[in-house]
Amino acid sequence: MATKRPPVPTAPGLWQLSQWILNPLDFLDDCSRRYGDCFAPQLGKLRNLVVFSHPDAIAQIFTNSYEQFESGRANFVLRLMLGDNSLLLLDGDRHQRHRQLLMPPLHGERMKAYGDLICQITETVTQQWEADRPFAARPFMQAISLQVIMQAVFGITEGQRYHDLKERLNTLLHLTSSRFGFAMGFFSFMQQDWGRWSPGGHFQYLKQQVDELLYAEIADRRQHPNPNQTDILSLLLAARDEAGEPLTDIELRDELMTLLVAGHETTATALSWALYWIHRLPDVKSKLMAELDSLGDRPDASAVMRLPYLNAVCSETLRIYPVGFVGTIRIAREACEIGGYALEPDTLITPCIYLVHHREDLYPNSFEFRPDRFLERQFSPYEYLPFGGGHRRCIGAAFALYEMKLVLVTILTRYELALAHDRPVLPQRRGVTIAPAGGIDMVMRRHRSAPQPALSRS
Repeated sequence: MATKRPPVPTAPGLWQLSQWILNPLDFLDDCSRRYGDCFAPQLGKLRNLVVFSHPDAIAQIFTNSYEQFESGRANFVLRLMLGDNSLLLLDGDRHQRHRQLLMPPLHGERMKAYGDLICQITETVTQQWEADRPFAARPFMQAISLQVIMQAVFGITEGQRYHDLKERLNTLLHLTSSRFGFAMGFFSFMQQDWGRWSPGGHFQYLKQQVDELLYAEIADRRQHPNPNQTDILSLLLAARDEAGEPLTDIELRDELMTLLVAGHETTATALSWALYWIHRLPDVKSKLMAELDSLGDRPDASAVMRLPYLNAVCSETLRIYPVGFVGTIRIAREACEIGGYALEPDTLITPCIYLVHHREDLYPNSFEFRPDRFLERQFSPYEYLPFGGGHRRCIGAAFALYEMKLVLVTILTRYELALAHDRPVLPQRRGVTIAPAGGIDMVMRRHRSAPQPALSRS
């Protein structure tokens, strides 16, 4: 058994926590330079955290058994929003049960049924762009992502409840995705309800409004089931576990909120970064547009999914500034050894996706956006891990990539876009994600003359 302990940064704990909240990438880069592939930052409630960035250590973490590590209680920052029955807060048999019930609608043929819907929503949202009038891309990507979730996941497409839920979710997500909202999870006093206009009170008020609408929708669906509906809520209402039991209303609510939080900011952020890099680098845009043009006027979704350079562009986007810059935290149930370091029971363990993706031995000139690196070689699941890994890998990874590619193809084949200025865009924390500061200012030059592809499900 190893006796080596992870090195501990010597800066005051409050300073480390502030950097984790405000400047996490700079903080991680500094710790990596000082301490190498493993270190143990002091982060308030996460003071027992150990960060790993060597692929061999990542492999040990991802191939662990359910019995060796747990994860649910490490996600306490998300409990306020998601509830106790979220997949992200469960362990053991309950985690496996929920994962098995949630997996089918987010993969395979069922997922492909949403292709036309994704393209239609993208077309509708982007119709607001006016020629030569600058706009921030990120709010439009958020609007696309939210509408995809409301229609494909929640199955709500029209009516007063649709408009009310859309408005209230927008307000709630704006609060929770900010750095202030993220900080609330670390400081109990900020969570207290001191009245409607206190941070905690305002959050509770918004959450209650959203919950009322979601529970009303669940009740209506139970009373009036429609076997022809293919949205994810309908499929979950019909799903049964191995014992023949359905998800309860509370479980459904918590999992719907999990899919919302896990899929909204992340997808919008990835799309914003992709638009930035494509239009920042003329060679990348030229190669990508040549590939898209080769499909002809009416490609199907399957052909889009097989495009090698589009896939490389998406992969490089998720590599250089991974939306989730650390993986799911594991908690050691007993003493163990990871990467040659001895860890005590209750140690919090996380793979650092961002640091792995910037290892110069894997990705030379790692801050250069170069999609070709994904055409030149394949990376193992411990070297490239934008969605985490093991039995805690993001359950919506396939759906996220499907949506990302279809939205990009719809936009790029419909519009000629350009960046509004030449200034580099810097990353900043936005809730649990790393987003482009400023939202990516762009301008629409013209509509492309080629007709918009009609993507089929084949």
